[in-house]
Formats: sequence, structure tokens, C-alpha cells
Amino acid sequence: MAASPFDLANETGYRAWRDAKLAAYPRSVDALVVPLADPRHLTPAELDALADRCARANMALYSAPHLPAADKTLPLQLGRQLGLVRLEGNYLADEDGLSSITPADDTGGVRGDYIPYTHKPINWHTDGYYNAPDRRILGMTLHCAQDAESGGENALLDHEVAYLQLRDVNPDYVAALMRPDAMTIPARMDEDDIARPAQSGPVFAVDPAQGFLVMRYTARTRSIVWKADALTQAAVATLAEILADSEYILAARLAPGMGLVCNNVLHTRSAFTDTPARRRLLYRGRYYDRLRFEELQTSPVRPQ
Repeated sequence: MAASPFDLANETGYRAWRDAKLAAYPRSVDALVVPLADPRHLTPAELDALADRCARANMALYSAPHLPAADKTLPLQLGRQLGLVRLEGNYLADEDGLSSITPADDTGGVRGDYIPYTHKPINWHTDGYYNAPDRRILGMTLHCAQDAESGGENALLDHEVAYLQLRDVNPDYVAALMRPDAMTIPARMDEDDIARPAQSGPVFAVDPAQGFLVMRYTARTRSIVWKADALTQAAVATLAEILADSEYILAARLAPGMGLVCNNVLHTRSAFTDTPARRRLLYRGRYYDRLRFEELQTSPVRPQ
């Protein structure tokens, strides 16, 4: 395998990758959107368009407003066509493995104890940051069945760009966040209501087999412990500054029939308000798989 641009000793490879990455990176959220005639049955042109966006930004937005937005087969079958098959379920998820993200904080029940099921904002994170290394969330989908009356926007940032910007400030900061004890999630009850031991791991890691970059991160300040040395603390503070004002952040407000497919990029959600007649509902899928395009585009059973 060729030397990785994520190898801190490979400065020449990194510079070439960095320049190409920034030159191709979308500077408008509109550049991420791919209209789909039917997400359940992609055409070759639609597959190529989604592959293009994800190659540039590790994510794509799709739009199919002419179809019933609440149809859960839309994101499920779309994900399968993109190689997302190993769906992570939890006890709050629906029977099909997707999670119906809708407010429960004003209706009672256990879901209201978890921020995604409230009207509150969610800070920068990657999904499954508390998972063990053998349960890494590599792919994620969000499908909008109903948007809120107001608010509920998502900010999005390719985790490779966050890595790039941090490395440009100080490569030692990246090295600190690649340590296996950089970030620890303390022991607690997890979303499955199971006692979970403390989970330590790096923020940035490179897959040893395929060489892609994985990020595990949350900006929350509760229920998280950062390595106490000065270098890690400086790296965490600098990363927070990058996420506060990076010029590469893309803001999106999903409308019914729109969705996100991604390699678990960094994202947020703003606070929102809704009404009984217009209650925000998104279907979220978390996968142990990354998006796969190269194999699909050359497959003999490629979508027609």
C-alpha cells in the first residue's frame, strides 16, 4: 500500500493530498445535493454523482421531495446500494434498526433523557464516539421525514478537513490526538441501558487495512475525560477553535424527502421548535460500514 498522507512522517504525500483535498472541497452546501428520482433504485448517473460528492467531502445530500418522505425504505434501500449493510441497532432504535429522532422531552419516557430526542442543540460530534474500537461507526445516514417549525439546522464538516486544519497548525497536536488514551468516556449506562466500562481511544485513527481516516470526537464537556498532558489539552483547545469558525463548515437544513449519507463526518444540530402538527422527525442509521463506490461502480450488477 502506498505511503499514507495521514502518516506524520510523510510530509510530501500529505502536502499533495492536502492541496488536492482543498481544491476539490465543496464551498457551498448546494454543491453536495444530488436529486434522486427514487433513492430505492439508483441510476448509474445518480450513483456517480453521489460518489463525486463523497470523494470530495466524505458526504452527500440527496433530495427526493416528490416521494412520501416518511417512507423508511427510502434511506434503508439507499444505504444498501452504497454498501451500508451492517446497521447498528440499540434499544431505542426501531425494529428495522433505524432510530426515529423526534422530540420526547415533553412527552415523558426514557428517550427524553437523551439529547437527540429533545429540542436542544447538539454540539460537534461524530456518531458512536463512545463505542469500542471493534464497534466503530464508519457510515451514517439521516433522512428527513418532517422538518421542524423553525430551527434544527445541521452544520457539517468533513473530518479529513478538521484533521488537515489541525495538522497545519501543529502536527504534534495530531500526534497527541492519535494516542490510544487521548479521549476517555467514563463508565456509565449506555443507550442500551447496559453498564458500560470506561472507553479510551484516539480521536484520529487510520484504518490499518484500507488506510482511511477515522475520527472519534465529541465537543461535550460532561462525561468525557481528555488526557491531562499539556500537548493534548492544547490540541483539544485548538480543535475546538477550528470547529468554531472553520471556513469549510457547510450548513444544511433538511427538508422532507432530503437526507445525508456520509462516512460519519463531524456534525451538529441547532435547537428547534415544533408543533403537534409539524413535529420534527428524522430517521438515523449508524453503520459499521463505510460508503463503497469503487466496487459498486464496476460491479456487473451495477444499477441500471
